[in-house]
Formats: sequence, C-alpha cells, structure tokens
Amino acid sequence: MARVVKVFRTLRNHWKKSTFAVCVLSYGGHWLYGKHSDHVLRREACQEAREYGRQLIGPQEQLKKATVILNPAACSGKANNLFEKNAAPILHLAGVEVKLVKTDYEGQAKKLMELMENTDMLIVAGGDGTLQEVVTGLLRRPDEGVFSRTPIGFIPLGSQNSLSYSLHPVTDDKVKRITSATLSILKGETIPLDVLQIQGEKEQPVFALVSLRWGAFRDVAAKISKYWYLGPLKTRAAHWFSTLREWPQVRQASLSLLPPVPRPADEIPQKLTRPNLAYRIARRLKNYWNPPVIEPPKEPEPERWEEMEISTAELVVSTQNKNPVQRRADDAMLVCVEPDALTVGQFITMGTEKAEDPSVCMPNAVKLEASACKLNPQEEGAGFFHIDNEEYEAMPVEVRLLPRKLHFYCSGERREQLLAETA
Repeated sequence: MARVVKVFRTLRNHWKKSTFAVCVLSYGGHWLYGKHSDHVLRREACQEAREYGRQLIGPQEQLKKATVILNPAACSGKANNLFEKNAAPILHLAGVEVKLVKTDYEGQAKKLMELMENTDMLIVAGGDGTLQEVVTGLLRRPDEGVFSRTPIGFIPLGSQNSLSYSLHPVTDDKVKRITSATLSILKGETIPLDVLQIQGEKEQPVFALVSLRWGAFRDVAAKISKYWYLGPLKTRAAHWFSTLREWPQVRQASLSLLPPVPRPADEIPQKLTRPNLAYRIARRLKNYWNPPVIEPPKEPEPERWEEMEISTAELVVSTQNKNPVQRRADDAMLVCVEPDALTVGQFITMGTEKAEDPSVCMPNAVKLEASACKLNPQEEGAGFFHIDNEEYEAMPVEVRLLPRKLHFYCSGERREQLLAETA
C-alpha cells in the first residue's frame, strides 16, 4: 500500500511529465491499434481473394486481364503506396493478370485510353479527376460502342471520390474502403450508370458521371481550402468573405430543355430455337416469289426545346447515379435551379450543406427533369463549371444524357443498402 501511495505522490508532484506521458502513450496505443486493424482487414480480404484464385479454369479459358489506370498523385501522392499495399495483393491472389499504367500529368489518362487494347476489365485507381479523364477518353474513341461494354472498377484513392458512395459501403476507414472496392471487382456484380455528354461549341465533348455545377456555391467551394487555418470554421468563413466581395451573387443564363424519354422495358433474354427444315424452305420460297416491301426510313421528328430565362445562385445538372438501382419510368437527368433571392445567412447555411453534399437543393429551388439541356451564360467571364469536381471555363454547352451507358462493378452490400432506401 505504501508503494502505491508513493507512486501517486510522484505522479502528483510531476503532473506535467505525467500528463505528457499519458498523452504520448494514448496516441501511441491508438496508432498501434489502427495499424493492427488495418492488418486484419488486409488479411481477411486476401483470404477471400485466395478462394477466387483457387477456382479451377477450363483448358480453353484464360486468366482474366485487367488494365489498371493509377494516378500516383492522388491522395497527396500516397496513391501508389495505398494501391500496392491494399489492392495489388488482392488482385494477385485472385489470379488476375494486371497491366498497371501510371499517369504522370493531368490529361494523360485521356490519351492512354486512345491506345488501350481489349481487356476483360478496366480499373481506375484514383479520384474524381482520374475517373472523369478515363471515361472521357473511353467515350471519345471511334469504337466506343465496343469498349463501353467493358466493365469498369473504381478504387477510390483520391481526395474526392463522389461515385464511391454509389458503388461501395460508406466508411471513413481508408483501408476498408479500398479493400471492399477491390473485392467487389472480383465478385463481378455490375450496375449500369448514366453518363452526361457535355458538348461545347468547338471543343470535343467531355463526359461526366455525377454532375455539372455552375454558380456562386461552386465558386466558394473551390476556395474553401485557402482558409485551412480557421479549422472547422473555414467553410462558413469562406462563404461569408465571399459575400463581402460581391453581393448578390447571381448568374443569368438562357436554358433550353428536352422532356425525359420513357425508359424501355428490360428485355428478357430468350433462347431461340432453329425452325425445322420444311419451315425454312417454305419461308425462302415465299420470300423469293413475294419479296417483302422495304419501307422507306422515317424522318425523325424535330426536337421540341422548352426555352426559359433563368436568374439563379447556382445551377446543377446531375445524373441519377446517386441511387443507380432505383427503378424509374423515365430516363432523365436532374436540373436544379437555385433561387436568386437569398439572404447572407441563407447563403452561408446552404453553402455549408452543399460543401458536404453538392447534390443538395434548397426547398424552394426549381427542380426539373430533362433528357437534354442547353445552357448559355448571358455574361462574359461567366466563371467556371465544375464537371465531376474538375474545373472548366464556363461557356455555352449542350448536355445530353446517355442512359445506362457504362457498367461499373458494385458491392453487393451497397446494392442492398440502396434498395432498402428506395423501399
């Protein structure tokens, strides 16, 4: 007992050193526990991948080939290390033949897609920017009709991974996010995703999987990181400082829309049987003596655009890929026109919410559905667009929806969660 009292008296007399030691030990323990948890996740994922690698293949079958587009600059330059430690061993144990292609500069992924050969699967390891470049390069190819059927896997390694929330379980654990994304590729379950084709007046089209944003909230979101020294107040401070420089922040534009297109019913694959010989002979004789009349092609009906003038704080054109498993009657993209009459308090509050989830719209916003839209800013120097969080100069554009254009690997767990949300 006397020894215990002596220990407590020593701790009390040297409370500064004791406090520092407790802090160091607590941080060290937390760090070691995190490393152990990451090791357990990697081991479990590798054990699951090994089962795929042990499956027998036929004598005429070949190993699956995967082309991986890796952006080493993603995640503050740590993407290469994250991929090698978490994703590469899983693909190797599963028996996937990996062709790793690393990008060295911005825009290189588009050029690499022009040279890509046939592959069983395409894997994008990076963030929103890398994914947007790969999709744009893929759909610009002359033979995009063939290559767009290649299933795509997305391993979220960037600072912004907007599409990851639609494909993989939502988690803050980086290792779990990467391993679950890699395992979903091995399981082979895919979902179709819509694509936005954004065509300017002169440039080649740009393709997006999430959204096009234009307006005041986007402009402020691009500057939030400059106020890092304000900590948790940086988002509100960025919006408040923005109102001091310019108020009201309103964008004027003309907007034209095409109505949504009804979604065709899913075709049920049927196994066709070959008719008997007598039927085939009779059909050929009938076509010889009475050939079918070829009808002239019908001229397409002219598109009926609905035109309007808008004044808005922000315009967002987005796909419905946030919940891609939801059944819909129409193929449509969403157009959100935010009101232009905002108070400073509303601007700061709404901007803080949009910084967390850019797809959020104000209750009194005008929400429209369309299969295509034309956006023509009415002022020179109209700022910039955010196309899947990548910055482009604002200009007149035509945005068209390409419904269910690409197929992405999706986690079965995340699919069930999305289905539960729609129930």
